Amino acid sequence: MPLKLGPAGVPLSCKGRTIVEGMDDITVLGLETMEIQTVRQVQPHHFDQYWQAGILSHKTDFEMNVHGPYYGELLGSRRERNRTLSKMESSMQVGKIVNARHMVCHVGPYGEHDPGADTNEEVANILAGVVERVKSIWGQEGEEEDYAAFPWVHEAEPTLVAVETSGQQELWGTVEEVLEVCNHVPGTVPVLNMAHIHARGHGRLKTSEDYAELFDQARDTFGGKTFYTHFAGVEHRMGNAQHYTQIKKSDLKFEPFAEYLAEEGDWMDITIISDSPLLEHDAMYMVQHYDKARQRLLEIRARDERRMKLAAESGIDVEELARREKEQAEARKQSLESDKEKIVAEMSKTPAQKKIEAKKAEEAKKAEEAKKAEKKSAKKKDDGKMMSFDDDNEEFDDLF
Repeated sequence: MPLKLGPAGVPLSCKGRTIVEGMDDITVLGLETMEIQTVRQVQPHHFDQYWQAGILSHKTDFEMNVHGPYYGELLGSRRERNRTLSKMESSMQVGKIVNARHMVCHVGPYGEHDPGADTNEEVANILAGVVERVKSIWGQEGEEEDYAAFPWVHEAEPTLVAVETSGQQELWGTVEEVLEVCNHVPGTVPVLNMAHIHARGHGRLKTSEDYAELFDQARDTFGGKTFYTHFAGVEHRMGNAQHYTQIKKSDLKFEPFAEYLAEEGDWMDITIISDSPLLEHDAMYMVQHYDKARQRLLEIRARDERRMKLAAESGIDVEELARREKEQAEARKQSLESDKEKIVAEMSKTPAQKKIEAKKAEEAKKAEEAKKAEKKSAKKKDDGKMMSFDDDNEEFDDLF
């Protein structure tokens, strides 16, 4: 399963703060992607480093992505919508220069619109225009000479417009809304932000089955096997995300997601971006847990193969062998629990109880030692007796 992990921005541990230096550090860490944050107006003097990043990305197959403005108002007034689109224009230009595979965007508040098919249709029409603009920025066939400095423009597909799920009840962007719109607008893909989905669903993602349900829903509605996701810990309340946190401090755990990817994710081509405040540190944390999940899966498969082999050699079925192994495991578990209870009981005793028991043990020890000494003394006394020849002893009369 192709899996790419990386941070949302230049790594915190990167001494240099340029994108190219960040890419170098990410590669050294064993990660394979990053997401450039162009959440505010892009400054012209940054375009040189963007171009260098694009060249490096094109030559090394390093996956680059761009995040547009965090705050969008595509469902607002005409003025608010145009302001949002002008900000997105800068992100589209950066996406072309860095050879970005995805440009992430937010739709924004519902405003005066009500959730439903009509609102989704309006969002779809707006995003269709954004997709057309991205294609026009990437140029037309036959214009290779005009883009000699950007060879990927005609060798790669244009940047995909990635629509992110939202984490607030007042914002457009439920899983159902995003999947429906992306299904109807070619050139768009859903961004499954797990922290937002978890928060908006009041703690929805807890087990691997929850992730399986989510991706089955995405596959049934949107289709395909390529997914772009964000992951971070999140503080949430009443169905609204408050802020991102490191994964260890959140009730949104990565372990169930890693378990799902290891067991059922072979059909997927997935990119996971770390939105955590720890950026690359939590990205590495996710890599480690995914590797552990893969290792556990291999161990389970090896155990099942061994069980089948032993069952065939013993002439019993696999279920009977599994039952016996389960009984042995239960016996070991009960033994461990019994030892644990003894330890807990010992630790729960008060100092006075411990003193009394120590005194009793000492008295018992002294009594045992006295008993042993008495037996030893009696034995010595018996061994010290001598044979006597009394005159009245008739046994020896005949000898003299």
